[in-house]
Amino acid sequence: MARPHPLRRLIDGSPDDPGRRIAWRTTLLMVPAIVGANFAGAVVVFALLVWVLPLPSVSDRDTVVLANLLAAGAYVLVACVLGTLWGLARWRATRSWLVSDREPSPAERRAALRVPVRHLNISMALWLVAVAGTFAINVAFSPLLALIVAVTTLLGAVTTCAMAYLLAERIMRAASARALAHGVPEKPVLPGVTTRALLAWALGSGVPLIGLCAVAIVALAGEEVGERELALTALVLAAVALLVGALITWQAARAVADPVHSLRDAIGRVEAGDLDATVPVFDGSDLGLLQAGFNRMNDGLREREELRDLFGRHVGEDVARAAMDRGIELGGEELEVAVLFVDLVGSTSMAAERPPQEVVAKLNEFFGVVVDVIEDCGGWINKFEGDAALAVFGAPLPLEDAAGCALKAARTLAERIEGDLEGLDAGIGVSAGRAVAGNVGSESRFEYTVIGDPVNEAARLCELAKEADGRVLASAVALERAREEEAGRWREDEVVTLRGRAQETTTAVPA
Repeated sequence: MARPHPLRRLIDGSPDDPGRRIAWRTTLLMVPAIVGANFAGAVVVFALLVWVLPLPSVSDRDTVVLANLLAAGAYVLVACVLGTLWGLARWRATRSWLVSDREPSPAERRAALRVPVRHLNISMALWLVAVAGTFAINVAFSPLLALIVAVTTLLGAVTTCAMAYLLAERIMRAASARALAHGVPEKPVLPGVTTRALLAWALGSGVPLIGLCAVAIVALAGEEVGERELALTALVLAAVALLVGALITWQAARAVADPVHSLRDAIGRVEAGDLDATVPVFDGSDLGLLQAGFNRMNDGLREREELRDLFGRHVGEDVARAAMDRGIELGGEELEVAVLFVDLVGSTSMAAERPPQEVVAKLNEFFGVVVDVIEDCGGWINKFEGDAALAVFGAPLPLEDAAGCALKAARTLAERIEGDLEGLDAGIGVSAGRAVAGNVGSESRFEYTVIGDPVNEAARLCELAKEADGRVLASAVALERAREEEAGRWREDEVVTLRGRAQETTTAVPA
């Protein structure tokens, strides 16, 4: 991401700065900004009255000009001082919690967000007094002159208020972001996009149009307006509309575009997989609510992704993906599967003789090997049962050679346990056949599992394998269902009657 221009960095600040630095920078910039806005309004009034607008003829023009200049100069000076002191007094509450680097109360947060509106209100109150004052001074000379001067002063008021609001909003970004970091109001505190557009229109188009209306009023009142004077008036007002309008519209557009750009950048990061992306909330209007809404949405996405990852770790990625595709539905389907059951030998004595932490560490080491081998061979761990694990091949996703994969996993697992897990031994049983695979439980709590004769047979073969050489036993049925490539690595062994089963089972061992 490109670094911001140093001047823009100075104006906008950063919510990560210390609170004292934010308060100092905001105060330092706010005072000249408000004074400059009032001075700009005074310049607009002076320029319109002296050079642009045609004024009605009065008997003592020099006296009128002198009276207006003295009154305007004195009032602008008083208004700048009074407005600055008034604004700083309203800013003091926000400055106190910033300097203390503490969390603001809800009332303090709202006061901080409404600083631009307060500056607008202060400017409007002071300029309305100026409007009334100019009308009172000039009405004695000419009612028409008093009306034109009052309307022109009102244009200065609009200019000052719009500039004061836009400048204060920009300067307050870091302080607003610090306030919003501790909570976002449910409703907008500041005017939104519509008001900003209207302020830009008032400065860019409203002022020149009202100036043209003033010219029309003078002409309709019977005063003569020369062609040269009319052309000069139209030219100046058009220049104001083009230059000042473009500048103010750009400033208002930036006030809208900056939050939108921050959202666009954050959305791009989320699309790239960065769910830690956040948007700094620095706007108290509906745009700020949009920024905060994005952060809440991304928090939800991150939480759901963590739950999905946790769910996948608990039940396996394949089961998790199948559950999301099929939804919540109890029951199952009959599938051709192979089942591998593995159980530690001597785990009871190990638990009695060793500390619990050591027992858990050994079990995790053992299950780490089991999971690694099963996944490499295309199966998934259906469940861990104490010191045993049940692995399924062929469900929930079909597997071309489920029996062969289970047999390969059994051989590989026996080699890994013997070679990698010092002091641990385990029995391994493998079976294959038709079984029911699906969700078992209730609507509020269920699990995906496999039920059927292959599961029971694999568990009984595992028990028997604990006493057999090589610690691995499979059913001959599993060999019959496996491809020759894997089945050729096994040989049939003895015929046994497994516990809980009436029919005999032909066992097989690695060749």
